[in-house]
Amino acid sequence: MGGAPSPLGPDLEDLTQERQPHLRIHAINIFVRDQEKSLRFYLDQLGFSLVGDVRFGSGERWVAVAPPDGSTVLSLVAPQPDSKEVQLIGRATQIVFVTEDVPAKYSEWRKRGVRFQYTPRLKRIRYERPAPAPDSPGGSLAAHDPPIWGGVITHFKDIDGNSFALVSYDEESRAVEAQRRAAAAKLESERRAAQELEIAKQVQLGLFPQSLPSLSTLDYSGICIQARQVGGDYYDFLHLAQDRFGLVIGDISGKGIAAALLMSNLQAHLRSQCAIASDQPRHFLQLVNRLFYENSPDGAYATLFFGEYDERERRLRYVNCGHLSALLLRHDGTLERLDSTCTVLGLFKEWDCTIGERMLSSGDTLAIYTDGITEAVDGAGEEFGEGRVIDCLRRHRDQPCKQLVASVVEEVRQFSPHEQSDDITLIVSRCR
Repeated sequence: MGGAPSPLGPDLEDLTQERQPHLRIHAINIFVRDQEKSLRFYLDQLGFSLVGDVRFGSGERWVAVAPPDGSTVLSLVAPQPDSKEVQLIGRATQIVFVTEDVPAKYSEWRKRGVRFQYTPRLKRIRYERPAPAPDSPGGSLAAHDPPIWGGVITHFKDIDGNSFALVSYDEESRAVEAQRRAAAAKLESERRAAQELEIAKQVQLGLFPQSLPSLSTLDYSGICIQARQVGGDYYDFLHLAQDRFGLVIGDISGKGIAAALLMSNLQAHLRSQCAIASDQPRHFLQLVNRLFYENSPDGAYATLFFGEYDERERRLRYVNCGHLSALLLRHDGTLERLDSTCTVLGLFKEWDCTIGERMLSSGDTLAIYTDGITEAVDGAGEEFGEGRVIDCLRRHRDQPCKQLVASVVEEVRQFSPHEQSDDITLIVSRCR
């Protein structure tokens, strides 16, 4: 193709072809005598919307209105008395407003005092093609072409005598009706989606602990505040056997519906297999990993902290599967981190773990949480971080666990008051 090179240059030409820049009419000037009076006419009598009202340093005022269903703006311009534009007030504007029902709009606007030049009338236009050559294909069909369009038309004037056409085309009416049906279908689809999402939220909330077993030597509490309707954070309290109790917190990869489904999957595996957790915690988690691996898509995984508390011995056995370090604040103020003892769940079919163990004393406080707490950011982009979590635990260590959980969450929200970006999940327990 040996044409002349584009004046835009090859790179810019390719870019414009790919982008296909948006183009539409923004504003049409309507010349008026008094902007305020004209504005009241377009807003009150025609039901238009105000889209701009600006006064410049020179004293000039820019006022713009638009039809409720339209994208083109009408600028109401009050020209200087000695300018040529004054002669443009009260002219036939050649502007056509299209509606699917001219008689209804005519009746509505007349009641509001709009002046029409005549009642709506039917109008049809037939397009006559130039006569083709006798041997031209289809030459005999020109006289039988149907009307290109038909519809109803009338004209009205604003308070300055500017006239406008109000029309409905057969094709336009059908297009508007189709558009309205599509919009109604979209709204109904969105309504159903929102309803289904709300049901999913209620179902997921039911997966969190609904009752807390009473323990004589351990006070505990947990919370999960989701950033969206549903999320991928998980916490649980499991009755494992007599005098044995499980604390679980997890964070599923991803967000939203997909993460919520994986979370419910993981929770089901944990609860179905927990009967063997107190005697064989390693085998228990191996089974959970295998089930989670086989019943989740490739690349899905979860970090998890599982702790088994023995009331008689006040002993905590735990497995940290790639989760954030749990914080064990001893009664004397010293701090221990319960770091990872194995990798995450669900990525590998063959998986193993190491069991950690701690003996607890009266006043020892254990906090397990997800990164929605430590990664909450302030306006400057600084994260809440582990240090603030530790500081908060120290300052509120005398509070009952339920109040301590609320205190941590409140400090996170004060630190990061904007919209929550990740689920916030926290378990706090204390040896009595």
